[in-house]
Amino acid sequence: MGVYLSSPKTEKVSEDGENHRLRYGLSFMQGWRATMEDAHAAYPDLDGSTSFFGVYDGHGGKAVAKFCAKYLHQQVLKHVACSAGDLGTSAQKAFLRMDEMMRGQRGWGELAILGDKRDKVSGMMEGLISSPRVGEANGHVDDWSSYEGPHSDFHGPNSGSTACIAMIQNTQLVVANAGDSRCVISRKGQAYNLSKDHKPDLEVEKDRILKAGGFIQFGRVNGSLNLARAIGDAEFKQNKSLPPEKQIITANPDINIVELCDDDEFLVLACDGIWDCMSSQQLVDYVREQSNTESKLSAICEKVFDRCLAPTVGGEGCDNMTMIIVQFKKLINPDTSAGQPSLASYQRSETNSNAVKIDEGSKETKE
Repeated sequence: MGVYLSSPKTEKVSEDGENHRLRYGLSFMQGWRATMEDAHAAYPDLDGSTSFFGVYDGHGGKAVAKFCAKYLHQQVLKHVACSAGDLGTSAQKAFLRMDEMMRGQRGWGELAILGDKRDKVSGMMEGLISSPRVGEANGHVDDWSSYEGPHSDFHGPNSGSTACIAMIQNTQLVVANAGDSRCVISRKGQAYNLSKDHKPDLEVEKDRILKAGGFIQFGRVNGSLNLARAIGDAEFKQNKSLPPEKQIITANPDINIVELCDDDEFLVLACDGIWDCMSSQQLVDYVREQSNTESKLSAICEKVFDRCLAPTVGGEGCDNMTMIIVQFKKLINPDTSAGQPSLASYQRSETNSNAVKIDEGSKETKE
């Protein structure tokens, strides 16, 4: 079997839900790809005050994306910074923790199951894998290093996954991203990118790659990978003299913290199978248009897939597609929303550890 099928798999798996703060709809579709390597997580009530949504776009296999979908939100909850209200630091530690957890005997075993390499148990485990319980975060999943076996020296998977997550806590939105999946917010119909596509040709990414001993060829890291940050991809993280955030490929995410206001309508999180075909503003315009006649947010996701799907194999519109729409309910009392800045957001990255106010550079013009 090659990279593409002779005809696309257009069956869609969709879900809708809500709580007092928001409602959401999500869907995913395999499309022309020979396998489905995307994964996602949707927890409108991760804990008493936090909602969590994430998309994970695997490459080289589905195991790392599914690993992230199963464990990343748990690690956000586990980190001590979360209890102090610092979701940004919690997210950063959780991203880096994924690489640590995938090493060694237990990491190898989990990836083998998630990648369907253990035929006898993969079917039995599928329900647990696809629908992890938030309560598992209170278990002992951090005792990974105590596992011993024939793969105790496993250095991590050479496949990988992007990760783009959004967490809503009261009126605060925290977005963490590593890779080229993307989170976009619609504010009064204007699209603002809340994440950056980590491509190798970006100066900050290119600088890190070259300093770590890598190279860029044909727009790809070491002539192989067409993105500069990802979870997994252990072969690019073997320089023992460098910390995780300075490796050729890093799982270290950009963190964006936004104060929500009444002008904020909805979020979209999607893998690059969508962004290859539509700009952020085009997608925001389309979602707003469809919401006039379609009540189910997941149905809007499905319509986006049909619009993006290539008529023939090859080129744009042939990737796996995963998308989540999160629509805000009234979050802020009108008396307290006056004077909100146009996009009150603060961004941190590996190049600037201090929170800095960003301007409207994340705004996309209408096309």
